[in-house]
Amino acid sequence: MADEFHDAEDNFEFEPTLMNILTQESLKWIFVGGKGGVGKTSTSCSLAVLMSHVREKVLLISTDPAHNISDSFDQKFSKVPTKVDGFDNLFAMEIDPNVGVEGLPEEMTGSDNGMKKMMQDFAQTLPGVDEAVSFSEVMKLITDMEYSCVIFDTAPTGHTLRLLNFPGTVENGIGKILGMFDGSSNSGFGPILNMAKSMLNMDLDSNFITEKLGDILPTVRRMKAEFEDPELSTFICVCIAEFLSLYETERLIQELANIGIDSRNIVVNRLVPRTNADNCQTCKAQTSLQKKYLDQIEDLYCDFHITKVPLFDTEVRGKGRLYDYCDKLAPGIAKNPDKK
Repeated sequence: MADEFHDAEDNFEFEPTLMNILTQESLKWIFVGGKGGVGKTSTSCSLAVLMSHVREKVLLISTDPAHNISDSFDQKFSKVPTKVDGFDNLFAMEIDPNVGVEGLPEEMTGSDNGMKKMMQDFAQTLPGVDEAVSFSEVMKLITDMEYSCVIFDTAPTGHTLRLLNFPGTVENGIGKILGMFDGSSNSGFGPILNMAKSMLNMDLDSNFITEKLGDILPTVRRMKAEFEDPELSTFICVCIAEFLSLYETERLIQELANIGIDSRNIVVNRLVPRTNADNCQTCKAQTSLQKKYLDQIEDLYCDFHITKVPLFDTEVRGKGRLYDYCDKLAPGIAKNPDKK
């Protein structure tokens, strides 16, 4: 494939596939992200298929409100893990990390709506608490089901960084919130909050709130530690060979470094093979432009694994097309059982 893409070097210091991801047995959390419209979902779904061939039990989670993984697999997914058709060990689910407690299914909160109502009322006083509970309940569910690997198909960059920052934000915030309910603390907020509850006629059970938030802290702290451990977590950046996408990728990688998230893989998607440009002026112009940005990517990220994926003649939708995409990410790992 190197010859197809603009005289790329024959010898790569870092393998130009995602094999390093597949062979790192310690990896537990894999995030796939980048600018909108670059093929994140195709990459994350195909990676999930690949991982299902080398891991015991794999979960793919869409945190993008657009939820395209249902379209990619041609199967409807929901807020709870659902087995992907045709696989024994691959599951998928769609969640919105911005939705609070009211968006959680009964599998996580039980049939009693008391907790939901309590936290919704609390959120009116302290916005963000319901998101914290929602996030921790989802992560607790994932942990309890003992997946060997979890892959996140993330929203565009800003939302993704917020998601990755969320455990640390919640950890810092919960301590302050618990202090507000603790009349014996030095925060001074206990009496003020009690007065506010009385004035607003809000029926908040302080003991219930502190117990619930106290239960959240261990999960959040564990997630924060695991997300920041390069043996357990990594981020795969997906881009296309254009200026805006390259700019967004550079910003994303810098921000990931700032918050301590490992990133060492870049997937450059939708490359026009040079062989297609011989009799097409538009294709020739496109390959010339892509070569310019490919050169920049290889210069900027010479210590990354850079995987190059060609432009497909049809959209990557359905298991057959996903298997084709798998072969571009890590050749020879995932064989399409329907293809003889």
